[in-house]
Amino acid sequence: MVSDLLREIRFLAKDRGALFWLALAFVLSIIAVTFGVTEVRDQQRTIAELIEEDTADRANALKGQEDWGGAAYYAFHLAYAPPSEFAFAALGQRDSSPWKHRVRMLALEGQIHQADTKNADFGLVGRFDFAFLAASVAPLLLILLLYDLRAAERTARRHDLLVATAGSSRKLWLPRALVRVLALSLLLLIPLWAASSLVGTSGSVIIQASFVLVGALGIWWLIVELISRIDASSSVLLTALIGLWLALAIIVPALAKVAIETRQPLPNGGEMLLLQRETVNDAWDLPKEMTMAAFLEEHPEWRDHAAIEQPFEWKWYYAFQQVGDLRVKPLVDQYRAARLARDHEAGMIAFLSPTSFVERSFEKLAGTDAASMIAYEDSVRDFHAQLRAFHYPMLFREEPFDRNLLEDIPGFVPSR
Repeated sequence: MVSDLLREIRFLAKDRGALFWLALAFVLSIIAVTFGVTEVRDQQRTIAELIEEDTADRANALKGQEDWGGAAYYAFHLAYAPPSEFAFAALGQRDSSPWKHRVRMLALEGQIHQADTKNADFGLVGRFDFAFLAASVAPLLLILLLYDLRAAERTARRHDLLVATAGSSRKLWLPRALVRVLALSLLLLIPLWAASSLVGTSGSVIIQASFVLVGALGIWWLIVELISRIDASSSVLLTALIGLWLALAIIVPALAKVAIETRQPLPNGGEMLLLQRETVNDAWDLPKEMTMAAFLEEHPEWRDHAAIEQPFEWKWYYAFQQVGDLRVKPLVDQYRAARLARDHEAGMIAFLSPTSFVERSFEKLAGTDAASMIAYEDSVRDFHAQLRAFHYPMLFREEPFDRNLLEDIPGFVPSR
């Protein structure tokens, strides 16, 4: 077997067409990981700058405050989802979902769904990262490397002679294809391994990502092998394989997306935010007792401190801000559940499309899948609850204002 592989390596070294596709794979891999590392470092730099600016801005805003309500109103708090150690390989939902917010003690849902991505167009056309390369481009390169191994020899009328010389068809075609598959895998993975080492990606993640790529190429190798056994010209085989790639890489995911969106409709986000805004705005004209009654259903612990005796009191103001969130909570829960259901169904259908499976696998390893972004949104809601838990005792018990206590305001702690 070793001698057969060495023979095929020498044969591959003389095949200029194959060498071109392999060189292209290596260059594209370098470009993909370079783009990814650059983008991740830009995001990390942005987060570091925002943390510094957030601290200074909040200190400046709190400097002139003389009551708890004003301090809560003017203070912004940074929340963010830092890119993972493997995000450079699969930016995923970070191009289309917000991964940083500056939240206040006001109604939260209107703040949490504000898009804050660098370029929303990337969410439509996709970014050229390693996940896209591995999922969509690598199979095409593999097809171009393997599709005419048999057909070219049949056209040159050397097929039967080569098989007879090798002793069996398997001893001839298996080493020849294996050398090309291994060469393609290595040339794709070497830049990924180098970038992973540079950014400190854990070994387990690198191993899993490598297995995903090699396994996907193995599946496409099997597909090419089955199609190439058909006694047809190289052009016919290439057309058939490209058509199959289009079906599995584009048509199946597109049809699945339409079917999933039909099965799992999302609540209208605009209506959800409009309902929250109307609830908050209408509270100014409603009897204060009505607002406080709705608030106390969620926070009965403040019932003994809920009397509103002045035309304006901060505890009433923040109460109707939260009532706005409570009013839209059923829609928010429905929206969240539908997104998770869509993601789950997409994961099931991904088994029908190797490209979708590879891309989703890389996004999961990178923590850039839909579930991870939803988890980040949940962490922002938890953080907002911590802010309320800090401010409510001061507001409802009407504690004397003590600027020193503001140093204990909770800070956002990212999940990773």
